[in-house]
Amino acid sequence: MSPEDTNTRAWHIYGQRQLAHAYTPPVPARLGWTPWEGIGPGAEVLGEITGRRVLDIGSGAGHHAVHLAQAHGALVTGIELSPTQHERAVSAHADVSDVAFVQADVTEYLAETEPFDAAYAIGSLAFIDPHRSLPALRDGLRPGAPLILSLLHTDLHGRGPSTEVSPREQTILLRDDPPLPTQMWVLAPQLWEELLTEYGFRVEAVDLFPHPDENVTVIQQLLRARRLPDRPARVSSRPRGTRAPAAHAAVGVGAILLGRQGILLGRHRRGTLELPGGSVEAADGSFEDAVVRELAEETGLIARTGDVELLGTLVDHVEGVLRITVGARVHTWQGQPTTQPDESVGDWAWYSLDQLPNGLFVCSAQILTSWRPGLSIDHPPAHFTAFTPTQQRR
Repeated sequence: MSPEDTNTRAWHIYGQRQLAHAYTPPVPARLGWTPWEGIGPGAEVLGEITGRRVLDIGSGAGHHAVHLAQAHGALVTGIELSPTQHERAVSAHADVSDVAFVQADVTEYLAETEPFDAAYAIGSLAFIDPHRSLPALRDGLRPGAPLILSLLHTDLHGRGPSTEVSPREQTILLRDDPPLPTQMWVLAPQLWEELLTEYGFRVEAVDLFPHPDENVTVIQQLLRARRLPDRPARVSSRPRGTRAPAAHAAVGVGAILLGRQGILLGRHRRGTLELPGGSVEAADGSFEDAVVRELAEETGLIARTGDVELLGTLVDHVEGVLRITVGARVHTWQGQPTTQPDESVGDWAWYSLDQLPNGLFVCSAQILTSWRPGLSIDHPPAHFTAFTPTQQRR
C-alpha cells in the first residue's frame, strides 16, 4: 500500500470513529495553527481575506473554515479527501453561508477550478507527497496569494524532522480508540523552503512552536509562503559589448591531497612550497575541471571531477588585483606525484600536518587554514566563504 493510500485509509477510519462518538469540534473563537490554544498567531497571517476565496486543505470537521467565514468574511472552500471527514463537516455546517465543503483529491480539484486568493493547511499537507501537492497549489493559487502551512516538526518520541523528501511512520492518537498508523512527510523547515521555492513560492517566515509543557517534545512549525508571479518561459539577455574590460582579477584553484604521510606540496622554482594548483583557464568547464587539469599537468596524478570537493573561495587584493582562490580537497587519485617537464613546480613530497615547512606560498597557506583553522600558519588575511554541501556537489 502506498503512503498516501495508508493515509486515506487512516483518515477514513478516524472519521468513522468520530461519527460513531457523535463528536463535532466547536467553531473556534480564534484560528489556531497549533494543537495548543493561544500558542502562535491567528488568522492575520492570511492577510486581508474578507470577500476573498480561501482554500482550506484537509478541512476535516470544517470548524476552521466556518470560523474564517463567520469571523472574517472569507469565502471558504473546505477540500477533504476522506468521505467520513467530509460527512462530519456537512452534517454539522451545511447551512453556514459562504462555506462550501468538497469531497475530492486536492490536486485533482485544483486542476479544474478557478485559482484561489489564499490557501492554508493545518496539519494536513504532511499527509500528501509534496512533489504532488505543491505544483497543484502553485497552479491553483493566484500570483501573490499566501500559502500558510502548519506542519509537524518534532514528534512525541523526540524525533526531529527529516532532511530527505520521504515519508515516515507516525500515528493519529485518539482518546478512546486504538491509534491509527499513517505515513507523514515530516520535513525540516529548510527542506520545505527548498521545495516551495522549487515549485514557485517564496517563503516569507518560518516559526517553531514548542509544546507549552517543556517536558513534552512536540514542536509544530508554521511556514508562511507566497505564490510568486508568473514569469515568461524564457528571460531575455543582452550580449556583452565588443570592447573587453580591463583585466583586474586573477582566479585560481589549489588542491589539498592528504595521504598517509601528510599533505602533498611541491617546490616552485622561486623556492616557495605550494599545493598543486594554478590559474583557471577558459577551457575549464568548472572549478573541479581546473583542479583535475592542474593536478595532471603539475604532478602527473589522475583524478576525476567526482573526486574533487570544493571548500570555498578566498578573496584578497594584491597590488590592485583582486585575487580569487578556490580551495579544494581531492579525495581519490591514481599514480605517484612526479616532477613534470616544463612545469614551474616540482620535487613533490608529503609533509606531516604537524611539521609543515616554512616558506609556504600565500595562496596555499590561506587554503590550508580555511580547511583546518587550527593549523599554525602565518599569512596575509583573506576573506573565506565556505561552499554549502549543494555547491560542493556542483
